[in-house]
Amino acid sequence: MNPQPAEPPADSNSTPSSESRAATTGATLQSLPRSRPFQRFWCTRVLSSLSFQMLAVAMGWHIYAITHSAFALGLLGLAQFLPMFTLTLVVGHVADRYDRRRIAAVCQSIEAAAALLFVSGTFGGWLGAPVIYALAACVGAARAFESPAVSSLLPGVVPRAQLPQATAWATSAGQTAQIVGPALGGLLYGVGPGFAYIVCTFTFALAAAMVWGIPLQAKPPTRAPVTLESVFSGIAFIRQQPVILGALSLDLFAVLFGGATALLPIFARDILHAGPLGLGLLRSASAIGALSGTIWLAHFPLRNRPGAAMFGGVIAFGVATIVFGLSHQFLLSWLALAALGASDVISVVVRSSLVQLRTPDGMLGRVSAVNALFIGSSNQLGEFESGLTAGWWGAQPAVLVGGVATIAVALLWMRLFPALRKVQSLEHEEVSS
Repeated sequence: MNPQPAEPPADSNSTPSSESRAATTGATLQSLPRSRPFQRFWCTRVLSSLSFQMLAVAMGWHIYAITHSAFALGLLGLAQFLPMFTLTLVVGHVADRYDRRRIAAVCQSIEAAAALLFVSGTFGGWLGAPVIYALAACVGAARAFESPAVSSLLPGVVPRAQLPQATAWATSAGQTAQIVGPALGGLLYGVGPGFAYIVCTFTFALAAAMVWGIPLQAKPPTRAPVTLESVFSGIAFIRQQPVILGALSLDLFAVLFGGATALLPIFARDILHAGPLGLGLLRSASAIGALSGTIWLAHFPLRNRPGAAMFGGVIAFGVATIVFGLSHQFLLSWLALAALGASDVISVVVRSSLVQLRTPDGMLGRVSAVNALFIGSSNQLGEFESGLTAGWWGAQPAVLVGGVATIAVALLWMRLFPALRKVQSLEHEEVSS
């Protein structure tokens, strides 16, 4: 049975009223970068992602400097993944019942507090590996709530007809942060670990302040009763949507096997012989490629056969991963990571657009939470898998095997999810709420 949530009153998570639609007609005609609500949304995404990227570089280099262990790097990813996995059903329901701006602000404030504890522990000399894992878990729990809340804000900021373009621009926000954040984090860590954590604290706090400035076109949500069916309705909805299920699971398994982000400290230090700044530049490389791709897609959206383009992008992702695993030259490794990011952005934009366009507004928080779990699984759990296999075989063989597995997953999913492969467009699609 396809779960359909009860029709809620007009709120920040529901479809705008006819008056609101009329008011947004003019906004539909203007360029998204000129829209003040979207500008604030974009800046919030940049600040939050920038903070997290700087913190990720600092935590990764710090834990490897303490332990010199690839397995320890994998545990760092696992520490961030487990809270997201255990809280998925809860965070989605929270995002659909409460003001999503308030949720995001609270989560970003918690992340600022965690960064402040990193500052205190670094200067106080008590920041050991167990403390880093515990603080990483706190950050993971906060981001578990923040991610679906921020993602599901977008339909309240722009009209649905502009969601594919807005998704591309919103993705560019994350990619911009991934370019600047890792390089800045590596640079600041080179000066001193405490300085990197101080900047993270301030940028998280600024993001929390800015998210309240995002104007929405509806009233705060009513708190509908929580039932077992409503909690699991996001998962049930995705299971009955083969296109969405195929897109989410393709990204999950492809990046799970192909992600080498957790191993970058090893490549930077032991294979490419670069310092913390080199690590930051490597982490920025994929984001530079992805940002180029998102800007291109924002101006020239995928209009024909985006499903096939998504599969092609995943295969290219696997090829770039293999090249990176074989490289011993910093420039070639950097270029391979840039190509990896450019190919991955196709999957990101297609998947996010499908979720936004094919999900009713009243359920968008729960579906976005499951989407965030898939993304977190492919990133944090992928980091654990990479660290584990690198501990067995070495860093380079682990990356090579992951690249081959990514290509194999893409070819298999083309047969398992033909509906995704045959998607013809990402044009505006009405959904019932």
